[in-house]
Amino acid sequence: MKTLTALTLFMLFSTIFGTAQDRPSVTAQANTLFVGADGKFESAPDTALIQFNISAESETSKAAYELAAKQAEQTRQILRANGIEPKAAEIGYYSIQPEYDWKNPKRKLIGYRVTSTVTLKLKDFAKIGPITQQLADADVSTSQSLNYTLENIDEAKTKAVDDAYRRAHLYAEALAHSSGRALGELSYASVDTAENVRIMAPVPHKVSMMRATETVAPTEEFTPQTVSVTAHVNAMFTMK
Repeated sequence: MKTLTALTLFMLFSTIFGTAQDRPSVTAQANTLFVGADGKFESAPDTALIQFNISAESETSKAAYELAAKQAEQTRQILRANGIEPKAAEIGYYSIQPEYDWKNPKRKLIGYRVTSTVTLKLKDFAKIGPITQQLADADVSTSQSLNYTLENIDEAKTKAVDDAYRRAHLYAEALAHSSGRALGELSYASVDTAENVRIMAPVPHKVSMMRATETVAPTEEFTPQTVSVTAHVNAMFTMK
């Protein structure tokens, strides 16, 4: 067996998501081996996020507010009709803004616009099509977007870390064997994780949404995209 007074090996691997990650500053020690590896875990999503806007415009702020309130009530009725309590929907933004005629040098006030953004979480993916269609048919939402996520993300991150460490340990064993040494215990490790969320762009309902009697929903029969979680593990092992 070869005798090495000091062995420090560095392995740099490109990350799964294509950008360089910050590596921790580690002081090299005698008879240690330092490796880095990426891991990945993919899971079917368990939650659908529907985001849409309620937007109303009128000549006065009061009229715009009342119109927006009417659209909000239509939204609540649609949710109830699909077995969803209105409180399940979350408002993330609300504003009342004046509208001006920018072609007029004096910036003439022509009205007011009320806008609010609503986010709805769904566990039952079968309700996505009916809800988005009914919102479009009721002329409530000016735009809609859909993405899928994983609420139990911590478990997915743990599995991604397990995969990254398995790879790091495998690489370390291979390097130790190649140098005629035996791999010792783990003496240091650092972990970075990231979730890859795929978001669909907002879809104008007047162009893309059609009534249920005419065609099936755009999301019907397709499989939701998986949620990908990545992890990078840096590990230092002692050498025997």
